[in-house]
Amino acid sequence: MLRFFVQFLAALFLTITTATAQTPQEPAVDPDTARSSVDVLIEVIEDEAARAELVERLRSAGLPEAVEAVVPAAPPPSDVSFGRRVAEITQAAAEDVADWVTHVARQITRAPNVLDGLSGGEVAVLLTALADLAVVIVGTVVAFLVLRGLGKTLYARMSASARDGGLARTVLLFLASAVTDGVIVLIAWAAGYALAILALGEFGQIGIRQTLYLNAFLLVEMAKVAVRLVLSPSATALRPLPISDRASAYLCSRINLIVGIVGYGQLLVVPIINGNVSFAAGRAVSTLIAVAVLALAIGLVLRNRRAVSEWLLGAQVDSATPPKGALAYLARHWHWPALTYLLAMFVVVLVRPGNAVFQTFLASGQVLVVGLVGFSVATFLSRMMVRGVALPPGISARVPLLQGRLNAFVPKTLFVLRAVIFVLVVLLALNAIGLIDLRGWMVSQFGLRLTGMILSVSLVLLVAFGLWLALTSWVDYRLNPEFGKVATAREQTLLTLLRNAATIALVVVTLMFVLAEIGLDIAPLLASAGVLGLAIGFGAQKMVQDIITGIFIQFENAMNVGDVVTVGGVTGTVERLTIRSVSLRDVQGVYHIIPFSSVDMVSNYVRDYGYFVCDMGVAYRENVDEVKQAMLDAFAELMGDPDQADGILDELEWFGVNSFGDNAVMLRARIKCVPGRQWGIGRAYNGVLKKVFDARNIEIPFPHQTIYFGESKTGRTQSLRVDMDAERAKA
Repeated sequence: MLRFFVQFLAALFLTITTATAQTPQEPAVDPDTARSSVDVLIEVIEDEAARAELVERLRSAGLPEAVEAVVPAAPPPSDVSFGRRVAEITQAAAEDVADWVTHVARQITRAPNVLDGLSGGEVAVLLTALADLAVVIVGTVVAFLVLRGLGKTLYARMSASARDGGLARTVLLFLASAVTDGVIVLIAWAAGYALAILALGEFGQIGIRQTLYLNAFLLVEMAKVAVRLVLSPSATALRPLPISDRASAYLCSRINLIVGIVGYGQLLVVPIINGNVSFAAGRAVSTLIAVAVLALAIGLVLRNRRAVSEWLLGAQVDSATPPKGALAYLARHWHWPALTYLLAMFVVVLVRPGNAVFQTFLASGQVLVVGLVGFSVATFLSRMMVRGVALPPGISARVPLLQGRLNAFVPKTLFVLRAVIFVLVVLLALNAIGLIDLRGWMVSQFGLRLTGMILSVSLVLLVAFGLWLALTSWVDYRLNPEFGKVATAREQTLLTLLRNAATIALVVVTLMFVLAEIGLDIAPLLASAGVLGLAIGFGAQKMVQDIITGIFIQFENAMNVGDVVTVGGVTGTVERLTIRSVSLRDVQGVYHIIPFSSVDMVSNYVRDYGYFVCDMGVAYRENVDEVKQAMLDAFAELMGDPDQADGILDELEWFGVNSFGDNAVMLRARIKCVPGRQWGIGRAYNGVLKKVFDARNIEIPFPHQTIYFGESKTGRTQSLRVDMDAERAKA
C-alpha cells in the first residue's frame, strides 16, 4: 500500500519537486542522466520544509489518503490513559461511519443521473436483436419444452419409486433426476448451437448475439435446474423441503422468473445495449432490471409473509398455547429482516450501478442457494433422525442388536452434523456478501490448523466407532444360536469379556489420539497415568487381587455364564462374569455379587456330566435283594419316559448297603446325567420309586414311638406298642 502511494505521489507531484529542487543558477539537467521520480520524492519527504509544503498542498487538494502515506499517524504515547485510547478509537469509528454515510447520501442524490444514459433508442435495438435471435430462441425453447415434457413423466415415475423405496434408493433417484434435468438443458443448448451454426448465416459461423443468447440460456437454465432440485415441483417424494405441491410449484415459478429476468437481462440485454447504444445506456438498463427484480421480490415477501410464518411455525400454529421464544418471534416477523435486506440491496443499486449491481445479485443468489441447500440438508437429516435406521431383515436376524446401536448413535451424530451445516451456511452466506474472507481464512495458518484438526478428530472418531461397531456386531453374530456354530458357555464368557475389554481399550486409545490431534502433549499424561496407576495399585490391593484371581479363573476355565457353581459359600447360576467378580442367582432368586478375592474354591456342578446320588432308606425287616430289584425296575420305568431318557447317560449304578441308620437301612444307587439335568432326573426318579415301593409294600421308614414301662420284679418286661396310624384313624 505504501509503495502504491509513493508511486502515485511521484507521478502527481513530479513537476512540483523538480521546481523545488532546481534554481535559476543551475544548468538544465540532461534527460539521460535524470533521476527517477521515486528518488526525487524520497528526497522531498526527507526534507522537512519540502515535506511540509507537500503535505499542505495534498490537504488543499482533498487527498487525505496521500497525506497519511507521506506522514503516517504517530502511535499513541505509552503514557496515554486507557480511557483516552478508547475515546480515540470510538472517535475514529464515528468519523468513519459519518464519512460513509455522507458518501452514501451523496451517491443517492446522484442516483437519478444514472438514467440519463438512456437515449430512447434502446427499445428499437432490443427489438432488432430479438428479430435476429427469433429462430434460435424458438428452436432452443421448443427443444427444451419437448424434452421437459418427457422428463416430467420420468420424474413422476422416479417419485413413485422413491415413495416405495428406502433411503439409498431415494438418494440415487434424486441424483438421477438432477443429472436428467441437466442433460435436458445441455441437449437444448446444443440444439440451439447446431441450429445457429448449420442453418443461420454462413455455414460453420455463429454471430455474437447468438453466442450471447445461448450462453445466457445455458447459465440461466442451469440455475433453474438447481432451483428445481431443491423444490422438486414434479416429484413429491424427491423433494427435500417439507412443503406442499402447490407451494413448491408457486415458489419454483416465482424464483425462476427472478432468475430469468436477472440472467437474461445481465447476460444478454445489457451486453447488446452496451455494444449498440452506449455503456451509459447499459448501466441504466442494468439499474432498471435491478429495480424491477427488487420490486418483484418485495411484493413476494409482503404477499406471502403469513403463509411463510405458518410454515415455519408448523404444528405449533394450531396449538392452544402460542409458541414463544426468539425463534418463534423470528418466524412470525421474518419479513422484516427480508425487507431490510431488500432495502439495502436497493441502496446498493442506487449507489453502485452497472456491473456492481450484477455482482451484488450474484452474491444474493449465492446466499439464497446456500440457505436453501443447507435447510434442505438439515430437513433431510431431521427426517432421518425421526425415522431412524432400518436394516434389512437378513442383517437384523444375524446381528439383532446392530440396529439398536445405530439408532442410539446415529441421531446424535446427525444432530452434530446439522449444527455443523448451520455454521457452514452462515459462514458461506457471510463470505458471499463480502463480510468475511472465508477462503483467505481457510488458507491461513490458523485456518489450516483448525480445519485439519477438525477433520482429523472426526476421522479418528469415525474409525473408532466403525471398529467398535464391527467388533460388537461380530460378537453378537458369534453368540447368535440361529446362525453358524452354536457358541459354548466358555465361548460366550470369553467373547463377552473380549467385547468389554476391547471397548475400554478402544475408548482409551481413541481419547489419546484425539488429544494428540487437538495439540496436547500426551507424553506427560501417559507418565502421570503410569504413576497414578502405580499409586492405585498400592492403595487398591484388594481390587488387584480380584483382577489377578479372575484372570487365572478364566484361564483355567473354572466356570462360565450359565453354570451352576458354589463360590464363596453361595450356590447358584452364573449370570454375569467379569474380570473382577462373578454374579450368581440362587434358587430363591437372590442375586449375589462375589469378588474373586474372596474365592478360594469353585465347585462346578455342570462340567461334562452330573450324577444323581440316591440314598434310599428302607425298614430293617425288608429284603435287600427285593429292594434292589424294585429300584432297578423303577429306573427301567423312568427310562420309558422320553423326556427323561434323553438326559440319562448310563445305566443305574448299584452300590448296595451304604450305612445302617437308627430307623432305616441306607441303600445307595447313582444315575449319570447330562450336566445340569441331574436334579430334575433325580426328582422324577424319586417319584417313580415311591410308586413302586407302595405297590410292593416296601416300607419306607417314618417317625414312630415305642413306650417302655420298665421291668417287674419277676423279670418280665411289659411294653405297649402304639400304632400311631391306628390312633390317628381312631381320632
